This record gives sequence, structure tokens and C-alpha cells, in this order.
Amino acid sequence: MVSLIKSQLSDLDEIVNIDREVIGSDGRRKYIKKAIEEERCIAIKNEFSFVGFLIYDIHFFDCSFISLIIVKPTERRKGYATCLIDYFISISPTKKIFSSTNQSNKRMQEVFKENGFIQSGYVENLDDGDPEIIYFKST
Repeated sequence: MVSLIKSQLSDLDEIVNIDREVIGSDGRRKYIKKAIEEERCIAIKNEFSFVGFLIYDIHFFDCSFISLIIVKPTERRKGYATCLIDYFISISPTKKIFSSTNQSNKRMQEVFKENGFIQSGYVENLDDGDPEIIYFKST
């Protein structure tokens, strides 16, 4: 059984723990907390615990931008990222949705392609030698 919820502050520690598992620190704790407070963080739970989350905003040229999709490493390849994306598409406050990933992140590129996103451009110089690919989908 999978459930998707708008995250609450009481979920913060569990969500930050997932992020820490992936990036090795809790350096995004304030960012995640702010997203939860602003109701821009969606979490996904299996029958046992939180397994992932998505954070978005609408400051990308007044369009929705999925800024972060994180799934616990032990729970990847089980459709959780797709569930988060599908749910976000159903509630998106704008018709245009953008996101991005590094050129080196082949797994995330596949997730975007499998979910109907198309490449919309590149941004150089964010990470040295690893351009950011912008993805787009219209609802």
C-alpha cells in the first residue's frame, strides 16, 4: 500500500533522513523545512515508512518546477518517483512543468523520459563539466 501526502513538519526528520542517505549530509534541512511549511513538499510512504519525496516551486518563469525528487536508495526502481511525478502533475498549479538533472544522472533522465518529459535545454556552469539538462512537460 502506497500513500502520497503533503508533508507536515512532524515528517521533517524522516524526510531529512532520506535526503541524508542520498547526499551524505543534512545540509538541505532548512530548505526542506521551508518547503514543508509552504506546502510544497509531497512525500510517499509504503506500508512501513517514508520512501521518498518531491519538492516543487512556481518561480521558474511562473511555471511549476520540480526542484527535488529523492527516493531512498534501497527503494529505487519500484515506481516511487513515477508515483510522485504523477501525483504532482495532477495537482500542479500551472500547466507547464519543468525540472532538471545533471547530464551524468542517467537514471533520472530515464525517469523523466518514461514520464513524458522532453528535453528543453541545458544550463552550463552549475557543476563543472556536468551540464544541467532542463526537462519539460505540459499538462
